[in-house]
Amino acid sequence: MLTIRKSQDRGYADHGWLKSFHSFSFANYYDPQFMGWGNLRVINEDRIAAGGGFGTHGHRDMEIISYVLQGNLAHKDSMGNIEGIPPGDVQRMSAGSGVMHSEFNHAPAETTHFFQIWIEPNVRGIAPSYEQKTVPPASKRGALSRIAGPDGAVVKIHADASLYAGLFDGAESAVLPIAPQRKGYVHLIRGSLNVNGVALSAGDAALLDGEPSITLDHGDDAEVLVFDLAA
Repeated sequence: MLTIRKSQDRGYADHGWLKSFHSFSFANYYDPQFMGWGNLRVINEDRIAAGGGFGTHGHRDMEIISYVLQGNLAHKDSMGNIEGIPPGDVQRMSAGSGVMHSEFNHAPAETTHFFQIWIEPNVRGIAPSYEQKTVPPASKRGALSRIAGPDGAVVKIHADASLYAGLFDGAESAVLPIAPQRKGYVHLIRGSLNVNGVALSAGDAALLDGEPSITLDHGDDAEVLVFDLAA
């Protein structure tokens, strides 16, 4: 079964300094039909205005991934990490037993556009940790680069899930097998793309259950995130 969630059906919040689309229930946006998908709990598409940001706040027992598209996300946490996350980098923070952090856009005249992703961990109470790596565009060109997973990915997450990123245009295509009893999720960041023969536009998502594979093709300047998830 494949279900399409249109971009305009997501939750939306405008805080002035922050404009955010919520794919699943989050903060003041609540939809009992969209509380998550498998062990994927949050996908927020955030745009932080120049000088704005999230002040110091805490997390516990969650795998948090940031994928930056534009600008630079300034991260500071209670583990001592002070990092700028530019476009092309993927950042992973395992909140574990508890971590405090802040995220800001210190640029004077540029919006920071990024995706914040939360995945439920398969271990709890672990020591918090941080990892950040660059994902070369060539590794995503016409292919799915495994940017986060429990092993063998660009960054390691403590969860039964894998996150892939890809860039597709023209005749480029990819197929990702999905094992039985698992779920797939596809979020199209930009452009247009077919998922198992169904057309998606920017901001749309496809929720897959019982599908043996995910086929991506007919892309037009497409950038996509694809999840293989525990049911």
